[in-house]
Amino acid sequence: MIPEKYQITEEIHQKTYLVNGELKEWNGNTSQVVSTISSTKEYAPTVLGSIPDMGEAEAMEALDSATAAYNKGQGVWPTMKVKDRIECMEAFVKRMEEKREEVVKLLMWEIGKNEADSYKEFDRTVEYIYDTIEDYKQLDRNSAKFQKHDGVYAHIRRGPLGVVLCLGPYNYPLNETFALLIPAIIMGNTTIFKPAKHGVLLITPLLEAFQSSFPKGVVNILFGRGRAVAAPIMKTGKVDVLALIGNSKSANALQEQHPKSNRLRLVLGLEAKNPAIILPDADLDLTVNECIAGTLSFNGQRCTALKVIYVHEDVKDEFLKRFSEKVDALKFGNPWDEGAKLTPLPEPGKPEYIQELLDDAKAKGAKIKNKKGGKHKNNYIWPAVLHPVTKDMRVYEEEQFGPIIPVLSFTDIEQPLDDMAESNYGQQVSLFGKDVYTLSPLIDTLANLVCRVNLNSSCQRGPDVYPFTGRKDSAQSTLSVHDALRSFSIRTFVAFKDNELNNETIEQLLEAKVSNFLSTDYIL
Repeated sequence: MIPEKYQITEEIHQKTYLVNGELKEWNGNTSQVVSTISSTKEYAPTVLGSIPDMGEAEAMEALDSATAAYNKGQGVWPTMKVKDRIECMEAFVKRMEEKREEVVKLLMWEIGKNEADSYKEFDRTVEYIYDTIEDYKQLDRNSAKFQKHDGVYAHIRRGPLGVVLCLGPYNYPLNETFALLIPAIIMGNTTIFKPAKHGVLLITPLLEAFQSSFPKGVVNILFGRGRAVAAPIMKTGKVDVLALIGNSKSANALQEQHPKSNRLRLVLGLEAKNPAIILPDADLDLTVNECIAGTLSFNGQRCTALKVIYVHEDVKDEFLKRFSEKVDALKFGNPWDEGAKLTPLPEPGKPEYIQELLDDAKAKGAKIKNKKGGKHKNNYIWPAVLHPVTKDMRVYEEEQFGPIIPVLSFTDIEQPLDDMAESNYGQQVSLFGKDVYTLSPLIDTLANLVCRVNLNSSCQRGPDVYPFTGRKDSAQSTLSVHDALRSFSIRTFVAFKDNELNNETIEQLLEAKVSNFLSTDYIL
């Protein structure tokens, strides 16, 4: 039974897009938006509505808008006072908060995220925006001074980079997308944003908030396939920053389209194959619970998910027994069902892909250790715990991004360390154990293989004030409230020699208060 507040009473046909400060009407081709969640007793996917299917003409229109708004760094937005940019962002987030229920409802239907996590994603995003505003105020306060070295004064601030192309992921279509978009905007850049393939309609309630909160051309929002919209924009060479959370193949393909890639700043959150390493003295109750959260929160569809588990031979059997029982005890249901931890997969082809990985692993000697593992529903496949897993299996090599859990056992700690060193990825690791003399050298090594070592804890992105990045193919640049402001800006400054003419000129400039850059005013 679908609660009344979450029922789809009418389809949403998105007929507008945001370019140059206008919500322009779309009369061209559209793409259907379909949820894998059924609204009837007999299973059938639910049509939620449609979105514009845009192409090169609209892409160029958005690019021209963003380029004109930046205007070689002379535009209203890049030259605006920090205080005024913050006021625009505060106006936006207040309007965004009014759309909480609409956005959360669409999050649940479009990507199958459960009720608690959908509300958490919205609220966490709002909190992220407020935290970004506060951090930007502090950044401005720290910059409101002159430095002097070797007879040269300098007034150093952070300035915008130019035009940002922003592409977000489907698994956190609000939070991770806005973790790119919000710092890019507030630092004075102009932006072109295309929502992900899934989780696209939930952006539509926010179009008006973007349109009414920022000067024209600062935020441009397009719909359609990345190949049709993003590729033409990149080919022009007019994009200064590619901000993408997705996979490295997409990032590489877009970079290659840019004629002068040396000019392109990259802010990328990409795939990972985060391991858990379970030592013989690990607290198994805690370890099992953390590994459940790490492997199966949002059905494992997180770049930070635990995607391979290394367990010491001495505790392998006990761990597999307890872990498998916990996996089978999880509740499957629709996002609004109370206690539902496993929910429908938003990608229609994902259960078949997981089955392919299962079949390949079983053919090469792996066994499903939990009783329900691999059982099919129309829009789901039950999480399968696989052991023993070997390196020639697809599930070892590929980022599964779904409910399948490969487990390897080891006796020599060098095995998981060597595997991590050889891996293409280097985001995070979870390390479970108690003995400090064993843990200490391991932490020292692991910190040089990944960017976050989680001690007796599952891998995760938050809190958002902590750095979020990765080595190798897992990331480029750092995202956190603090770091993202720096990722989307560059240090720039005014310098002058210490002499009477310059000192007098600077004093007059500061007194006149006509320069937004050269100022010692700051926001309390």
